[in-house]
Amino acid sequence: MKQSVKRFYGLLIAVAVVSGIAGAGAFSLASKAVEGNTQTSVENEKQDDFLIKASNPMSATQPVDLTEAAEKACNAVVYIKVVIGGKTQTIEYRDPFEDFFGDFFGRGNGGGTQRRQVQTPKQEAAGSGVIISKDGYIVTNNHVVENAEDITITLNDNREFTARVIGLDATTDLALLKIDATDLPAITIGDSDALKVGEWVLAVGNPFNLTSTVTAGIVSAKARGMNGNTKNGIESFIQTDAAINQGNSGGALVNVRGELVGINAMLYSQTGSFTGYGFAIPVSIMKKVVTDLKTYGTVQRALLGISGTDLHNYIDVEKKKDEKFDKDFGTNDGVYVAEVVEDGAAAAAGIKEGDVIVSLDGKKITKMSELQEATTKYSPGDKAVVGYMRDKKLKTSTITFRNAKGNTNVVKTEKIDVLGAEFKELTDSQKKDLNMTYGVQISKLNNGKLKEAGVPENFIILKVNNQNIKTVKDLESVFKSAQSSTEQTLWIWGKTPAGNARSFAVYLGDE
Repeated sequence: MKQSVKRFYGLLIAVAVVSGIAGAGAFSLASKAVEGNTQTSVENEKQDDFLIKASNPMSATQPVDLTEAAEKACNAVVYIKVVIGGKTQTIEYRDPFEDFFGDFFGRGNGGGTQRRQVQTPKQEAAGSGVIISKDGYIVTNNHVVENAEDITITLNDNREFTARVIGLDATTDLALLKIDATDLPAITIGDSDALKVGEWVLAVGNPFNLTSTVTAGIVSAKARGMNGNTKNGIESFIQTDAAINQGNSGGALVNVRGELVGINAMLYSQTGSFTGYGFAIPVSIMKKVVTDLKTYGTVQRALLGISGTDLHNYIDVEKKKDEKFDKDFGTNDGVYVAEVVEDGAAAAAGIKEGDVIVSLDGKKITKMSELQEATTKYSPGDKAVVGYMRDKKLKTSTITFRNAKGNTNVVKTEKIDVLGAEFKELTDSQKKDLNMTYGVQISKLNNGKLKEAGVPENFIILKVNNQNIKTVKDLESVFKSAQSSTEQTLWIWGKTPAGNARSFAVYLGDE
């Protein structure tokens, strides 16, 4: 039977490497971001503030004693239990008996729908996390905690803490948590770039709710991408045959010195259980992400401003279209530029569709996953020298990275308070009187973005950016997504208490 890579999100079958409810392990890597490699301004003192870094690294030898590495890693890996709260939902239904007897006895109108409140039960899920600082910062996967209402952290010594979310990044599937504790057994941060294929590694986590489980294997591949393009976001994994199973999500991948080199994220499987290969997010990506989450609340993502694919993938596709296709690019490896974003960083540097990117600041680039990993260390405003082939000739350009908004400004997460309003969910009596099944009402309107856009007080919001708004939490979620988008606009549709439909465009950016 043909094997398939089971992904957390997308068109492929989802396999959550976390025990618990279906969907609690959804893994989204959906962005066109391409991010970076070499030493830049973000890889300096501010990362040293809370990341314990490796010193005097030794080369791994085989055979090797893994007991010391296991002991160090086990103490730094935590068990994460999340609770996804039950929701009260109002549903409409038709009672056929009421229809019949209503007509027969002359009651009511003999039909129509009725409303009933349904309470969904609370559900639990579990995963793993890694202590990266003595004062309580913990890294895990975004898909482990993104929908959690309550997060409980259990240390290896069985102490329990309640955690709060500092920041989430779905693009890399990373999350930063914080517990109130001191003098914790933080792990030492290693160097994933120095890993070699064939080197021994340990995967530490809580598979199947079995705490502090250690499995050993080797690095099977580096910079592993699943599709070789930019449509699925950042894909540059460490591939290992150390067993990774449900519950390992967010756990540590460590080298023989017990240094963290990756965050376990997903597995390759036809059954949902480990069958040979696991994948971890390298710490070269993690360090920049968690530093930004701690500092800004969101990742300062440097965008190259292209979409593309591995050159050999492009050639294979073109040959299927035309067997006579034999274009010479002057190289067999690199990233084929399929599209250049207008007014993006690459366009400003003179890069064009059809070019093949082969290096970034002197680092050789042979495929898209390497380019994605190479750019993760950059921030908007940083510069890098891009090497690319055009007409079989090597050219170079200095590129200035930009953010998703097309500029080099620091992106900060604003609170929903910027809208200048207070919100409340419709009560059952309001829903009945207004003949609505859901909605969020503006209960108080102050100076802010909504008032500037002409949205009136008491307006009932039903949809924002084409998403149904049933709770205030739904509104907050859409607000955060819009804030980090290029448009930075809330397209609001709803009704006045009198039942008149209205729509508004609320711009969130600076005028």
